[in-house]
Amino acid sequence: MSTQSQLKTYQPTAAQQVNVQELPQGGQQGNSQGYQQIPRAGSPTYTEAWALIEAARRMAAAIQSGPIEEIQTKRALRDTIRLNWRLWTIFQAELTTGESEVPDDIQTNMLNLCQFVDKHTVDTIAETTVEKVVTLIDLNRNIAAGLLESLQNAAGESKTVTPAPTNQDEKGGAEHPAPGTAPKGVQAGLIDQEV
Repeated sequence: MSTQSQLKTYQPTAAQQVNVQELPQGGQQGNSQGYQQIPRAGSPTYTEAWALIEAARRMAAAIQSGPIEEIQTKRALRDTIRLNWRLWTIFQAELTTGESEVPDDIQTNMLNLCQFVDKHTVDTIAETTVEKVVTLIDLNRNIAAGLLESLQNAAGESKTVTPAPTNQDEKGGAEHPAPGTAPKGVQAGLIDQEV
């Protein structure tokens, strides 16, 4: 298949298509500075997923804007690839600050992905092909889908969570979890949920 036909036929798989309208948190605040949907503050996981989807959308639009040999298409691709690279650099910086609440195994996996994106991006800028850009698009969409799924799972769990039985201390003051039960935040899945 030629590069031109790949440009026109590139479509994300069903697993990569994300409907941001159905998300439990976030939303739209209007159209500003070319952004199609801007997430509301308060959900870092949703914001990260939105940023990945937006970067993927922009790279896909650049691929479809014209033949890759044209200077305008090359510039558009370079700009969107650099934007994506900055996004992944932000993820990398956040994961290495020492204050990250992300579990160690997920942190290691994300840092490995950040390293892959760094190397792949340099290679893609040096020798831009549709296939190399599609790799970045697919990676963004898959990570965003996972983040959004974790939000949906957390939203589903929080709807069915019942408070833990508690015991008041002897003076009638603070409540403590009953013996053998987890604290309320742990039961609700609120501890270490943001990725």
